[in-house]
Amino acid sequence: MKKKQKIIVGGLDVVVFKQKNEDYISLTDIAKHKNSEAGLVISHWLSTRFAIEFMGIWERMNNPNFKVTEFSNFKNQSGANGFVLSVQQWVNKTNAIGIFATRGRYNSGTFAHKDIAFEFASWISAEFKFYLIREFQRLKEDENDRQKLGWNLQRTLAKINYRIHTDAIKEKLIPHELTKDQANMKYANEADLLNVALFGITAKMWRDQNPKLKGNIRDYAPIEQLVVLSNLESINALLIRDGLSQKDRILKLNNTAIIQMKSLLINDGIRKLESPK
Repeated sequence: MKKKQKIIVGGLDVVVFKQKNEDYISLTDIAKHKNSEAGLVISHWLSTRFAIEFMGIWERMNNPNFKVTEFSNFKNQSGANGFVLSVQQWVNKTNAIGIFATRGRYNSGTFAHKDIAFEFASWISAEFKFYLIREFQRLKEDENDRQKLGWNLQRTLAKINYRIHTDAIKEKLIPHELTKDQANMKYANEADLLNVALFGITAKMWRDQNPKLKGNIRDYAPIEQLVVLSNLESINALLIRDGLSQKDRILKLNNTAIIQMKSLLINDGIRKLESPK
């Protein structure tokens, strides 16, 4: 028997547990509402024609191995004087799965699928059945709430892990401050000046590092870097017009690239440019 739970119905503890994803309820606990001799109460109910017909219908709907012939024999005997049917007889003869009895120090008693248990409770007391169903539903709602909480927790953790992963990638996109050697280097063209300011390497250095890739460094840049690169081109043109030296320009462009990349990477709105709807 799997881990059991308890609900309180009319001041009585009623055990509920799952078996093969189905809920089973203690008939022994329910019977105590009528009489402390729970076994006699269950046997009396089980021997009625109504109980046998109901359980026979349930088994035919849910149990492909149910022995219909044996069920018919019990049905024909029900109502006769002296006819008594035990849970063990019913299970052994018909191969039923909806009800069973267990013996043990902690798990003894008779248990039935919730559908059968509710019918048994109705025979015990209509009022008791009403409270049983209400408490059982409350138990299921609590289980669903816990499952939703667990699902939301997993979803939140997944989001956090995704954010950590993407933030790590973003960190690599933010340019580093140029070294003295990079600032003092003489660049053959303005394109490489911008490449170093943003990417930290020249076009030739990128090709040497990626011999199997076709195209150039800008072909593999994400949209954030392309946006900043476009801005740097405009700014560089103004700096050239102001007569700044190459060293002064690359330092200013590098500083601008760092500021703009940080700004873009914390603004998810830029992503809308990648896949417009």
